[in-house]
Amino acid sequence: FKVCCLVNLGFPARPQLRMTLQDRPVASVPDRFLSTHGQNELRWDLMPDQIKCKTDKLIQKITQMYDNVGALDPDEVSFENTLKALADAKMEYAAFRHILDFPQYVSPCREVRHASTEADRKLSDFDVELSMREDIFQRVLALQVWGGGGWQFHLTSIKMAFPCIIQEIKSTLKLISKLCIDFNKNLNEDDTHLLFTVDELGGMADSYIKGLERMEDGRFRVTLKYPHYFPLMKRCHVQETRRRMETAFHSRCKEVNTAILEQLIPLRARVARLLGFSSHANYVLAVNMAQNSATVARFLDEFHAALKLAGKQELRYILELKRRECEEMGRTFDGQIHAWDMPYYMNQVEQVKFAVDKDKLIEYFPLEMVTQGLLSIYQDLLGLTFWQVPNAHVWHDTVSLYSVQDTASGEEIGQFYLDLHPREGKYGHAACFGLQPGGLGPDGRRRRPVAAMVANFTKPMASWPSLLQHHEVETFFHEFGHVMHEICSRTDYVEFSGTLVETDFVEVPSQMLENWVWEKEPLQRMTQHYKDGSPIPDSLLDKLIASRVANMGLMNLRQVVLSKVDQALHTKPSADTAEEFARHCRDILGIPATPGTNMTASFSHLAGGYDGQYYSYLWSEVFSMDIFFSRFKKEGVMNPKVGMEYRKVILEAGGSVDGADMLKAFLGREPSQEAFFQCKGLPQLGESG
Repeated sequence: FKVCCLVNLGFPARPQLRMTLQDRPVASVPDRFLSTHGQNELRWDLMPDQIKCKTDKLIQKITQMYDNVGALDPDEVSFENTLKALADAKMEYAAFRHILDFPQYVSPCREVRHASTEADRKLSDFDVELSMREDIFQRVLALQVWGGGGWQFHLTSIKMAFPCIIQEIKSTLKLISKLCIDFNKNLNEDDTHLLFTVDELGGMADSYIKGLERMEDGRFRVTLKYPHYFPLMKRCHVQETRRRMETAFHSRCKEVNTAILEQLIPLRARVARLLGFSSHANYVLAVNMAQNSATVARFLDEFHAALKLAGKQELRYILELKRRECEEMGRTFDGQIHAWDMPYYMNQVEQVKFAVDKDKLIEYFPLEMVTQGLLSIYQDLLGLTFWQVPNAHVWHDTVSLYSVQDTASGEEIGQFYLDLHPREGKYGHAACFGLQPGGLGPDGRRRRPVAAMVANFTKPMASWPSLLQHHEVETFFHEFGHVMHEICSRTDYVEFSGTLVETDFVEVPSQMLENWVWEKEPLQRMTQHYKDGSPIPDSLLDKLIASRVANMGLMNLRQVVLSKVDQALHTKPSADTAEEFARHCRDILGIPATPGTNMTASFSHLAGGYDGQYYSYLWSEVFSMDIFFSRFKKEGVMNPKVGMEYRKVILEAGGSVDGADMLKAFLGREPSQEAFFQCKGLPQLGESG
């Protein structure tokens, strides 16, 4: 449903914004196109009682479809009346489910969000029931062994082995689902904020200050949402302000979500043991590329070894930057780097070592231009045409709907929504939500996929546009890469649609497409000064591109920390989550976690489908870099031939082909880690000593 580890296109375009010949604007859908295209059946105007009623009706309908299969005489099962019938039921279920459970993340109405959350609870329980129906299992098994004789022996043996534990597994899975929903609901509804004087916000740009709400006493209201938190942590030179913000950020929902997470860990371990696995990590990894926790541990240990020296060198440099600043500002130097120092001094590294002027750089990334450039790049690269649907039915007036057409054939292949600004109660990170999977319906006709990109970029104001930091542009490209994975999928069955691939392959397409924000030609297509439309100077671009290697040791060690914490929590029957995080920060980064905080209480991946699998981000990035540097960088970053091959081999296949096979098909060889380490400016594995 959701792919995570961030626009209002509606305000008038500034007349001075330039458009080059290479830019392909996104137009409104022409009347001839709307006559047969540009619409979908998804509804976002349901009231709480309607959500409840439709949830019950959907459950009843899908139950009946499963009952029909379960009632078959085992001797009469066939592909058509069993597997095809189940596939049709799943298509029907997937086509309507997200109308009910998606509003919890985006609806501006609190009551609708709560009703959607309750629908998600009920549907998640229903998922467990569907997945453990013995009658369905018997018919599928009968189909598998039919004609070979002895199917009754198989069923009898299995039936004798499982009744004693089946109810425990079902009840535990339902409880796990409920706890995960509660965990994320708590984060979505969190509205923590802090108040600071203008002096306490020293170092922040005027554009940042102008975007804050000013209270009656003159102080400014700063939330923990991304557009407020990350710029402050990178730019504010007041240590106490950063300390308060970092403490609050990593204390979000600390009490309630720590309790939930420390319930989830033993429950997951219990289910794994009942199913014959030594740990939850081994259970979820069995269908991944890595296959088991030993492989993941070896992968992370090797990365740690390769990154360790670079991390120590970067930390020493950062410590020296802090010493100098303390001396210049007349502050006492404590000889330590704290968690609240890291973003600030890592940002300083980019400015000092690479002379990147962040204040100047942001002026060339107005959201309107970034969006236009991004859509243009994806269209040209993948052979697509995007049309903005006029008067679209959406859940908020800042949301836009686009129709996606295959340029060569004119066929509409899918649709996507863009919901890019924060608001109260909205999902707080950046993610792609698959709202309707693609596949063949019961009538044999292809149903087009629909996806939504949800992010939290700064809102534009009447006197000030939304300006993006470069890392936000990178996030935009990443999440939109997931959208393209959903939309370009051409599988027959919904089980393999879009991002329904191995979890440690799911980030490959989106991470690969991040590379375009580090290349000069694509950057020129998505930048221009927000005031006069002037192009970004080459000198500024060159410095930005060179800064890609800044802090690479520490940034990747941070990913090792999170991955190892995740593995530690899910290879044990129980854990002290705050202590696990603190231990790994200390041992790997050499930086203590802030006392009294617990980052894992807001680590949404642990309750959002990446439990035991967070290593996937590093794992996938190795492959994504190999794809980019071996094909696109060599043959042209905007080469449509390579782009179309990528679309056909990687995106269209969805999960119908194993990730390893897709990689070999596109690369023409086995994948390599060389490109990853070269790009990061880091030593190869085995070269760290």
